[in-house]
Amino acid sequence: MTWLLGVRDALVVVLGGIGAFFFLVGTLGMLRFPDFYARTHAATKCDTVGAGAVLLALVLLRGPDPDSLKLLLLAALVLLSSPTAAHALARAAFRTGHEPWYGPGRES
Repeated sequence: MTWLLGVRDALVVVLGGIGAFFFLVGTLGMLRFPDFYARTHAATKCDTVGAGAVLLALVLLRGPDPDSLKLLLLAALVLLSSPTAAHALARAAFRTGHEPWYGPGRES
């Protein structure tokens, strides 16, 4: 039975590491990408995958508890609302005339 706790702890560490990695990469993308649309993409991946992995790690860490259900519901909310909000922002920016960056020497 103690080996099961070791597996659970290893999964918690892996999921936490994945979440931290996506938060770091998403933050770097928001700093490095050239325009609003690319930065929105980076922020969405950071938020969705990073927060989802961290929340799942917390569910495993907490174990069978009513708080785990709340964390799962929060993860589902993040997984649904973050991409939807990013899509709405990008669509509103495009409709108001915000041009994407095409790179040097390339016109729209």
